[in-house]
Amino acid sequence: MERKRLQIVEFYFICVGKLKEDYLKKASKDYEDRLSKFGKVNIFEVKNEKEDNKSALLKEGERIIQKIPKNCYNIALEINGNEYDSTQFAKRIDDISVSFGRVCFIIGGSNGISEDVLKLCDEKISFSKMTFPHKLFRIMLLEQVYRGCMINAGYRYHK
Repeated sequence: MERKRLQIVEFYFICVGKLKEDYLKKASKDYEDRLSKFGKVNIFEVKNEKEDNKSALLKEGERIIQKIPKNCYNIALEINGNEYDSTQFAKRIDDISVSFGRVCFIIGGSNGISEDVLKLCDEKISFSKMTFPHKLFRIMLLEQVYRGCMINAGYRYHK
């Protein structure tokens, strides 16, 4: 399989909540290290609110907005977003890297993502209509971004 030269990309991941469990920290670190071969990896954790109400969602949204970098293509992970298979997702990553060079993925907490944050996003992506724990979802997202980069580089990781 032919190897392609990839664009240098900066990846940003803004996540509501902090990883506390060792097994999740190890998995995250593993995929961060793997992904760093394709670009700089930046992970920002913002404090989650204990309450489950509109006020909590707005507070989390304000924290997220403070972390969104300038001149980035922003993607919210949202249950009602576009769905891609891994090859299509790899193509999106490639297209974004060529056009922007920087991509920011936003993972909300159990309250979801505020409308104020969604308005700043260029795209919404869904992995499924199912609900996933946001801490576990971070690992799933890191893995899929890594998989996309491997596909774009011409490796057979995804098979």
